[in-house]
Amino acid sequence: MKLWDKGYDVDSFVEKFTTGDDYILDMRILPHDIKASKVHAEVLHKAGILSDEELSKIKSALDDLLKLYEDGKVKIRIEDEDCHTVIENFLTEKLGEIGKKIHTARSRNDQVLTALRLYYREILTNISESVKSLIASVRNFSKRYGKVQFSGFTHTRKAMPTDFKTWSKALVDSLKDDLRFLKAVMDITDQSPLGTGAGYGIPLDIDREYSAKKLGFKKLQKNPIYAQNSRGKFEGMIMHTLSQISLDLNRFSTDIIFLSFLKILKLDVRITTGSSIMPQKKNPDVLELVRGYHHRVLSNEIFVMSIISNMIMGYHRDYQLLKKVVFETFDILLDMIRAMDVVFKNMSVDKKAASDMMDDEIFATHRVYELVRKGVPFREAYKIVAEKFKEK
Repeated sequence: MKLWDKGYDVDSFVEKFTTGDDYILDMRILPHDIKASKVHAEVLHKAGILSDEELSKIKSALDDLLKLYEDGKVKIRIEDEDCHTVIENFLTEKLGEIGKKIHTARSRNDQVLTALRLYYREILTNISESVKSLIASVRNFSKRYGKVQFSGFTHTRKAMPTDFKTWSKALVDSLKDDLRFLKAVMDITDQSPLGTGAGYGIPLDIDREYSAKKLGFKKLQKNPIYAQNSRGKFEGMIMHTLSQISLDLNRFSTDIIFLSFLKILKLDVRITTGSSIMPQKKNPDVLELVRGYHHRVLSNEIFVMSIISNMIMGYHRDYQLLKKVVFETFDILLDMIRAMDVVFKNMSVDKKAASDMMDDEIFATHRVYELVRKGVPFREAYKIVAEKFKEK
């Protein structure tokens, strides 16, 4: 039974269209919804809505549902619409009238917000740990090849000398900033919306502080209208943070492709693919896909920020469309990070090719400063050295 059922039929296409992919996507947040429902039952008990026996039965039934989920025996059907319906129907079928009490003092609006926030906390922690793992792999690469010098580039032309320690440290520093960004976003989104209902509070005295604390939230989101308005806003913050990580991976993928083209970096055959017609090819497809996926992440961020604009207060069904792109972005980014981790573990430096790049041209600026140290004004020194490279 649908939670909003009032005894009339809805056009079958409209029903399918409005459900969308939610019945599939909600499998991710079902365990978090179950967890929040157990705590919500305790809040109802504190408010005098549930007796001791009723609370015990509901929590036991929710434990049973979680076990069924973990065993792969729970499936959300399209006619269920979402995980919230599955939970309430399960409790009602198992406990009868007692199960019908679980939705007291909450709406599907604050229910989904709570489950999503718990899921975000889990997945963002996983992303943070994955970034740290990548940083460790980059540092190990630097330990092996950090002292090797090669030519840096500007405008895709040789510029000045650098080394792989400096190059790899640039990625490490970028990712460390991304981790700070992640932490800030996790702190902001770590607010409990449970008990705000559909955006205008609940006409019942419930202990929202208790549920926030029991669910591990750092803060209570007090304003009920903002609780709804923050849906999409918080996702936008998350997406922007993820796009910063994907941007770093995009740029360093391009560096690796370029430096491997110059034969300075060598990619192990285990991380290359071949051509169906050219037998000599060993292609950096994994890096090209990392580079390309950044644009998917970026477009998903734009989608999120675009869809939440121009809405009046309260819930709108448009919000449902956020789940797919946000969940997809989590999956894409985790794969991108893992791919780059594998690359850094299977990449080496051709020291001879790097040394061959170290010609007079890339030391031109050093020559300028040799003259500067002798007292020649910088601009004059610049012109003297530039004259030597006129014909080159």
